[in-house]
Amino acid sequence: MSQWLRAIPVSIAVLFSLMATAVNAALPDFRDLVKETSPAVVNISTIQHQDQRNMMQRYGLPEDVPEIFRHFFGQPMPYGQNPHGPRGGQQEKSSLGSGFIISEDGYLLTNNHVIQGADEIIVRLNDRRELTAELIGADPSSDLALLKVDAEDLPTVDLGDSDKLEVGEWVVAIGSPFGFDYSVTAGIVSAKGRSLPNENYVPFIQTDVAINPGNSGGPLFNLEGEVVGINSQIYTRSGGFMGVSFAIPMNVAMNVAEQLKEKGKVSRGWLGVVIQEVNKDLAESFGLDKAAGALVAQVVPNSPAQAGGLENGDIITHFNGKEIFLSSDLPHQVGRVKPGTKAKVKVVRNGKRKLLNITIGTLPDGDGVELAHNTGPQQSESNRLGVVVAELSDKQRNKTGDGVVVKEVKQGPAAFAGLVNGDVITMIYGESVRSVADFEKVVKSLPKNRSVPMRIVRRGAAMFIPLRIAD
Repeated sequence: MSQWLRAIPVSIAVLFSLMATAVNAALPDFRDLVKETSPAVVNISTIQHQDQRNMMQRYGLPEDVPEIFRHFFGQPMPYGQNPHGPRGGQQEKSSLGSGFIISEDGYLLTNNHVIQGADEIIVRLNDRRELTAELIGADPSSDLALLKVDAEDLPTVDLGDSDKLEVGEWVVAIGSPFGFDYSVTAGIVSAKGRSLPNENYVPFIQTDVAINPGNSGGPLFNLEGEVVGINSQIYTRSGGFMGVSFAIPMNVAMNVAEQLKEKGKVSRGWLGVVIQEVNKDLAESFGLDKAAGALVAQVVPNSPAQAGGLENGDIITHFNGKEIFLSSDLPHQVGRVKPGTKAKVKVVRNGKRKLLNITIGTLPDGDGVELAHNTGPQQSESNRLGVVVAELSDKQRNKTGDGVVVKEVKQGPAAFAGLVNGDVITMIYGESVRSVADFEKVVKSLPKNRSVPMRIVRRGAAMFIPLRIAD
């Protein structure tokens, strides 16, 4: 009995040892990955020169102040800086980021915001060499920059296929957070295809890898040691890591890099539509089985979409064979298409499915549609919706196209749908509204107790809203 009792602690120790071994076996070991890949990761610092003219502007002084008086005004200096150097008294500012080498002859990738506005770009290699980099090209839309250093036989990273990356997969980041070179953090892929505000053409990879200032531009590796993304942004309220970070997919980055290398700029596909999400109520109003797709709220005049036959109210469900589940999926797909090529676009129009072949155009700089609406004279009132509408003036019609403007919203279906004064109603239940007479005719024929789509233009933006008449 005593021997059996003495054996219990030994058995427990063996059990815990086996459990620890099992846990360690389940977790990845990043040591070999880091040793093999870190030589191709670089630290990037930039220098911006501020000359005497900038100093005078900063103090609000006239530029024609005689040189003899300028030294009386003084100029601020960073701590420890020599007032007479470097470069003849110019002030310098430095920023810090990361990057990685993609070719043995010295091409590197980093974020555009790391080198933006730089007069000099300094690249520090793993062996502590410091080289001056040339900016080959930058693309603010994707936040990418291609650099070149004068060196040969450099270590390079292996490039992976970011399309094959799966949610839940382990990933590793190497970079210089807060200036700490070659820091390694790890986590998993939290989501794919994320759209961020003002970032319409990058389907970001979301991870929980710890990314902080200085990591920008650094590589995101999979467990095979292949770069699958470029760390670019974090979601934070404090300025530090909060568990959500975003990386540019490597397939997107290499497409941009190749164009920057070839022609110094990036051309993206352009369809020419204003789109919105399809929620449950809109899906019901359009007769769809599920809330999915990109609803075309407006076709841009003289655009590829107009030439290809897309219409307001179409719901794009597939683009070049790929399902459009969220409206944000569409810009990602369109932007990757080479301008001038045809794309197959599946849409639902008035409950019927159609296939359109549309020649994709080139995304113009600052593309957009300027729409405006001003109130016009009162013309008619529809008691069924509880809304007063009026004809558009010639100036409004030139801006928005056909429609009627909302003058007053009373209690009723219109108010419940969210209509407000100044909205321009252009379509109801698939029927175009060109005048007050059209509006009254369509409203009288609307079905009861079901949602129907209404297209409006509000503060220059076209959208669809669901409208339901109860009685």
